Amino acid sequence: MASLSDIIESFIKKMFKEMEEEVLEIQRNELANKFQCAPSQINYVLSTRFTLERGYYVESKRGGGGYVRITRLNIDDDDLIKCILEDIGDSISQSSAMDYIKRLLEKGIITTKEALIIRAAIDRRNLNLNVSDEGALRANILKGIISSILYYQSL
Repeated sequence: MASLSDIIESFIKKMFKEMEEEVLEIQRNELANKFQCAPSQINYVLSTRFTLERGYYVESKRGGGGYVRITRLNIDDDDLIKCILEDIGDSISQSSAMDYIKRLLEKGIITTKEALIIRAAIDRRNLNLNVSDEGALRANILKGIISSILYYQSL
């Protein structure tokens, strides 16, 4: 059974599809009422499911006339790959790395099989290092794989 966070995420993504717009403005309290949850649950979904790594930018204004504006970032595949390479930096958490992989998969840049292979290569259970070394190694592996994708797409 899907969690409430999954249901809210799906609902917001469905709204994007139905509107075919790149910007969606919603009222946090109205959404919380619709799902019979606290507004903090909506905040949680927005901060974990609609991140830059996943291709979204979220603006929020609190108060009586407050709103949440979610912008779906649309950039071409080469620019997306370059942005991801820049954002990874010297170290990356497993969850952030997985978000990037999911975004590449959703954009059709990698296949499901490739995503599974990349996930296995950067999974903490397979790296088997202390946390600081693990993040650095994960970043190097991920950048190497993504650079290879960019190179082979340019051939």
